[in-house]
Amino acid sequence: LRPATPGDAREVAEVLIRSRAEYLPFAPSAHPPDAVHAWVADRLVPTGVVIVAEQYGEIVGVVATSHLDGVSWIEQMYVRPGCVGRGVGTRLLEHAHRDLPRPIRLYTFQANAGARRFYERYGYRAIELTDGQSNEERCPDVLYELS
Repeated sequence: LRPATPGDAREVAEVLIRSRAEYLPFAPSAHPPDAVHAWVADRLVPTGVVIVAEQYGEIVGVVATSHLDGVSWIEQMYVRPGCVGRGVGTRLLEHAHRDLPRPIRLYTFQANAGARRFYERYGYRAIELTDGQSNEERCPDVLYELS
């Protein structure tokens, strides 16, 4: 694991794009790939709170975090398709747990059963279900918290 650098932006964006396409077909991205690449390069990576997991010289996972008004957030967490089940997500999440003060919150889609099982295994509990009207995809989501 290491902090993302500006030179990682393209590969970070590809992890997000490919993971969403593979694992979230029920909630297609609200933005085309070129917009995702621009957002990652211009906004996400420059925040300085993006950690990448690298294996054999390739980025295979990404976690982006923030802390605002006494609450820590996992803003983005994606593992490259083909790398799920190899401990990448666990390492990224454990890093976030060491780095962030609690409570830690995150959103995932209600239909994302795999992610929900993953977060619940690490002690997150659902504190709110929404109809999705406040997210860009308009897909029902769930707010999780780790106290």
